[in-house]
Order: sequence, then C-alpha cells, then structure tokens
Amino acid sequence: MVQSSILGFPRMGVNRDLKKATEAYWAGKLSQEDLIAEGKRLRAEHWKIQKDAGVDIIPSNDFSFYDHVLDHIQLFGATPPRYTQHNLDPIDEFFAMGRGHQKPQTDKGPAVDVPSLEMVKWFDSNYHYVKPTLQDGQKFKLNTNPKPVAEFLEAKEAGVVSRPVLLGPVSFLTLGKADRGQKVDPIDLLQDLLPVYEELLTKLKEAGAETVQIDEPVLVFDLPPRVKNSFKPAYEKLGSLGDKAPRLVFATYFGDIVHNIDVLRSLQNLYAIHIDVVRNPEQLETVIGALGPKQTLSVGVVDGRNIWKTNFKKAIEKVEVATQKLGKDRVLVASSSSLLHTPHTLASEKKLDEEVKDWFSFACEKAKELNIIAKAVTDGPASVRDEMEANAKSIEARATSKLTNDPKVKERQAKITDEMFERKSPFPTRIAQQQSNLNLPMFPTTTIGSFPQTKDIRIQRNKFTKGEITAEEYEKFIEKEIQDVVKIQDDLGLDVYVHGEPERNDMVQYFGERLTGYVFTTHAWVQSYGSRCVRPPIIVGDISRPKAMTVKESKYAASISKKPMKGMLTGPITCLRWSFPRDDIHQSQQAQQLALALRDEVVDLESAGIFVIQVDEPALREGLPLRSGLAREDYLSWAVKSFRLSVAGVKDSTQIHSHFCYSEFQDFFSAIAALDADVLSIENSKSDAKLLKVFVDEAYPRHIGPGVYDIHSPRIPSEQEVKDRVQEMLEYLSPEQLWIDPDCGLKTRQWPETKAALTNMVNAAKSFRAQYAKAS
Repeated sequence: MVQSSILGFPRMGVNRDLKKATEAYWAGKLSQEDLIAEGKRLRAEHWKIQKDAGVDIIPSNDFSFYDHVLDHIQLFGATPPRYTQHNLDPIDEFFAMGRGHQKPQTDKGPAVDVPSLEMVKWFDSNYHYVKPTLQDGQKFKLNTNPKPVAEFLEAKEAGVVSRPVLLGPVSFLTLGKADRGQKVDPIDLLQDLLPVYEELLTKLKEAGAETVQIDEPVLVFDLPPRVKNSFKPAYEKLGSLGDKAPRLVFATYFGDIVHNIDVLRSLQNLYAIHIDVVRNPEQLETVIGALGPKQTLSVGVVDGRNIWKTNFKKAIEKVEVATQKLGKDRVLVASSSSLLHTPHTLASEKKLDEEVKDWFSFACEKAKELNIIAKAVTDGPASVRDEMEANAKSIEARATSKLTNDPKVKERQAKITDEMFERKSPFPTRIAQQQSNLNLPMFPTTTIGSFPQTKDIRIQRNKFTKGEITAEEYEKFIEKEIQDVVKIQDDLGLDVYVHGEPERNDMVQYFGERLTGYVFTTHAWVQSYGSRCVRPPIIVGDISRPKAMTVKESKYAASISKKPMKGMLTGPITCLRWSFPRDDIHQSQQAQQLALALRDEVVDLESAGIFVIQVDEPALREGLPLRSGLAREDYLSWAVKSFRLSVAGVKDSTQIHSHFCYSEFQDFFSAIAALDADVLSIENSKSDAKLLKVFVDEAYPRHIGPGVYDIHSPRIPSEQEVKDRVQEMLEYLSPEQLWIDPDCGLKTRQWPETKAALTNMVNAAKSFRAQYAKAS
C-alpha cells in the first residue's frame, strides 16, 4: 500500500487567525494564556483537516508562532546572551529574537532594548527565516518540555499519531552564522549539537513517535566539502540509536540532490528519503538507484510552492516509476515541500471566476489530491475514475482557454531591440545631470516607499471596494493622506520624498490589479515572516498595461512637495516572483511582458514631472537558482535584462533607484551591478557592515543606501545607533556614494515609532554633513 504524507501545513488558519492573535498579544490586547490556547486550537483544526482529507502521515511541530527555525534556536538553548540576560518570559524572549524588544524602565524592572536577529529568505521562496546566530564556545541544551514532544502528544490526544518535523542538524548550522564579534564556523559545532538531537529523538520515541521527518534542505546546495562530509558521521550517530529513536525520514526539497548523490548513498541506514520531483523530476531514477535495499522513497509530486491543480496522470506516472522498482510498500506519495507556501483553502474564494477557479488547488485541496494519487497507485486509476476524469478535464480546459493568450503582447515582445535595454549615457554623465537637476546634499535621506497603513486607510479602502463610498470620495481621502505624508516629510527634513502609497494594498497586487493577465483572490494569504502575510496575485495569461497605474498619485504628490518626489514601482522580477506564476510558459517570458508594461509606466512618470523613480527588486535574489552553473547564469541574464528593459526609456537626468531587502547579495553581485541603477538601497541593518566590502572589491561606482535601521521591528534606534551604523558603512563606501535610509518600506509600522526613528535618522545624516563640511 502506498501511503500519502504532507511535509508541513500552513500555520495561519483559514482567516489569518494566528496573525490576529499574535498581533493582539504584542499589543497587550490578548493574554499569553489565550495566545497559547489559540495556537492549540489551530493545530487541532489543521490536523483534523488533513485527517479528514485521508492523508495517512500528518506532520506535527510544523506550527510556529513566528518561525520554525527560530523555534529550533530556542529548542536547542542557542538563544544569544543579549536576550537571555533580561529574564524575559520564554515566549517574549522568543518574540524578541524575531522582532526585537524595547520597553522603558519601570518600577517592576529595568529597561530592555534588544534588536531582532537577522532574517533572510528561506532558500528561493518568499518566506523569511530567523538566522541562527552562534557564539564561540556555543553550548547547546535541550529546552525543558521540548516543543516537538509536546505537540506530538497534543496531536496524539486529538486522535492523530503524527510525524514530528525537525530541521536537521547540518542544515540548522549551515543556515546559521557567527554572532558579531565571534569567529566560530557553525559547522564546527556539529559534534556539540548532535547529543541534543539524540536526546530529543529518544524523548520522541518514548512519547510514541514511530517516524520523524528530519529536514536537510541544504543538500540541494553546492556545499563546501566540510559541510558535505558532515552528513555521514552525523547520521551514523543518530542512526546508531536504533530502537531507542523513531525511524528517520530524511527530507530534501526545492531542488535536486544528484550532485550530492554520494551523501545519499552514505545514508542507507535511514528509514526513508524524501525528494522534490515537482522541481526536479529528472533526479528520480538516480535517487532510486542510490537507495539501500530496504529504504523507502517519499516522492514529492504535489507542488508545495504553487497553486495549480496537480496533473494526476503525470503525478501517478512519476510515482509508478518508483513503485515498479521498489514495490508499493517502499514508496510514499508526498507534497514536494511543506505546504506553508500555499494558501489555506480554495473554499474561501467566493468571487473567483469559476472557469479560473477550476484550475487551482490550495493546501486543503492538495491534501485531498495526495489521497487520490496514493489510492490510484495502490488500487489502480479505476478506483478513482471520477476524480481522474474531472482532473483531466480541468487540465485540458486551462490549456485551451482564451484567457491565457494575447497575440498583441507576443507581437510587442517580438519587436524588442538591443537598444531598449540601454540607458542613453554611462553613469558619470547621468549622475552629473541628476545632481544638477535634483540639487541633493551629501548623505541624502529618503525612505523606501510606503508609510504606515493606518486602520483608517484600510477602512476607507474596504468601503471603496464594497461600493460604500464613491470613487470621488475615495480619491479625496487618498489626496488628504498624501498631503499629510508630504507635511510629515517636510517636518522631518527628508531630502527625497515619497507619496506614502496610501492607495496601495500590496506592492505586487496593486500593480497586478491594473494589468491584464492576472486574477486575484480574497482569502489566499501566505505567511511571509512572523505575522506578516501576503496575498499573491495569480498570473493566468499574457500581461499588458491598459493605462497608467501610479501617475495620478505621484503627480499630485509632486505638485505639493518642496523636495523631489520619488515615483514607486515594483520591478518585473518581484512582480513575477511574488505572484503565483504560470507553469505553462517560461518565467523569462512572463518577466519580459511585465517589463514592457513597467517601461510604459516609467516613461509616463517622467513625463508627469517625476525625476526620481524607484523600481524595487527585492525578489531578484529569491529567484536565483540554488546552485551555480548554466541555470543560474541564464536566470541572471534574463532577470537583469527585464529590469533594464523596464527603466531604460528615461532621460539621463532622471534618477533610477532600486531596492533589495534581506538579500545575501554577495553571490550575485555582478547582476546587481549590471542593473545599472543610479542608486541602490539594500537591507543592511541586521547584517555585518563588512558585507559591504563587496562594493569596494568590485569598485562599484554608483550610489548606495544600506539600510540603517530595521523596519520589521517596532524598536526605535537611537540617533547614536544610526551614527554608528553610518560610520561602519563609511569604512567601505565613500561619502559621495552614501544615502541614508531605512531597511525597507514602513507600511507595517505605527506612526509614533516611524516619526521617532526617522527623526533620529535625519539628525544622524545632518551630523555627518556638518562633519564633512568642516573637513572640506
């Protein structure tokens, strides 16, 4: 019998229940007891969904109040000392690592002021994880009442004998880093960490766990020899526990492991291996050949990263390749990865066009798909004939739909010339004209785009969407919000303004709603980090721009501004990566279509008097293939061309900015340079400033704004803290290059903390101007 399994389930709940609960707790409106109870309710609800769908192997410990990697940091006693010294309650210490913690001194205790740990993208997804941050001489100790054991017992009590999910020791360390001022290579800590895993696995066995899923996704990378060679001894040690520990399912995803197949051959003592054959079906036969004589293969055939219905016929064919060589008792049918990256349920979508809705499958629906595929392989396709026929009909309907193809878009793509990718002049010529046009001071200050989206903004947008206020009333409201934001920037003394984006719901959805080829959901939320959720648009057809998308608001803002106004656009790669893309044409074609639409918008903004235009590409790094080689080179080529196509239509005197948030940009720096943006702003507040050394090594000539404070935390940096960051940056960048700005947009923050932080930022910039003016 072929069993079905899920590697992980979305955490937020059908109505973003977890987001609402955690934010209420942070705001002091929900007790810790009620927060914990809500987490328990959600876990039970999600286990029941999977059980009712007929899934055989259901995960536990896939739930987190913030991030699963952060869970492991606390689980292993790897919390950095700056958090433990304040004697915070464990859950508050947990949240402090995720989002920072700042409170004034009171009669009950001293002041606390700690920033959050660094947060980076989880492989090539839009999910962010908290980076393990380790010390020289790091000691590990299993937490009291370990979360994986507690949640396994909780599932058992609910009638589900679950499979606990752990992040494996090699991946935990490889995804970590040494703390500031520390020199430890994380992988050197493996022998210190393994006893904690042994203790945890023993406790899980004692609790009744028969199998444990242990995720080692770093095996898809090109690994340094020391990391690659660590798998064999690590899993020999864990495997030596024998009957004292559950059987281990070693899980990889997001790529192939053929280049590390020798590692796999050394793991034949483990019960099962999971591979992602949605992303890389070519690896299937090679992996089968590397398995031990009794090992089980978990075949990931249901996409954990996209929303399209699974093609049952093709999925069954892949699984049957495995069953024909291994037998049905040695094969599991599984999701390709955790379903964390998919929305909760399609059942919530009441407004989607029925034709298009029939093409989709969200997490709850994917659970049912797994059951059907497992049954088809076990008992034959005839046992699920109705489901197979309905699925084939849906797949065919999508392939032949008129919604997918626009001949005019393809005709325009065919007319693209090489000249359309190039600015008119090189950077030295451009920057001279821009400085003459904009007249900016040294250390110019700006923000990344959005300002706080208040409750009133959301209420008015909702009223407009529902037809409760007229377009004219909504426009007047938006104009008043823009007026307020411009006045605030006047008072703060910023140098380049933004209009604040009060009219925008999301940096991708807003544009998608104004382009052809997209459809939109009402409840298809996906976790990005912590309590932050996004609702990705879905690309279903060829993309074009019927009319201007942002010109009206930017032009109005510029008309009432004393300083240069920056137009704000989301770049083609980010629009692609932060949507659910089509899987029937190559992503390079979709990116090019987006670039042509944005090119028209950029030119229209310039014509409207907007001479600073920011085209954000925070997802450029996210799309980078996980391994070096031709695939990565090809991606960077078409991604860079798409950006350049979108911005190259403007005059030399118009300044083009781009923004990257939470990107480890060292490994694709050549592509960043090739974008030819006049000004780059990058996340840097939680990274070591020495990462900026790459700009020195590569003699980067253009302007840079490394973020000076973390906007994902409510914590307010002091003026001295900002000065210290700027001083660090000046060790690597020239004063003429340096812009002063926050890490990212301020949409999720509150106004009091925003004003306070920006005041300190502007004052720090003024201080450096005065310092350098004296020096000259």
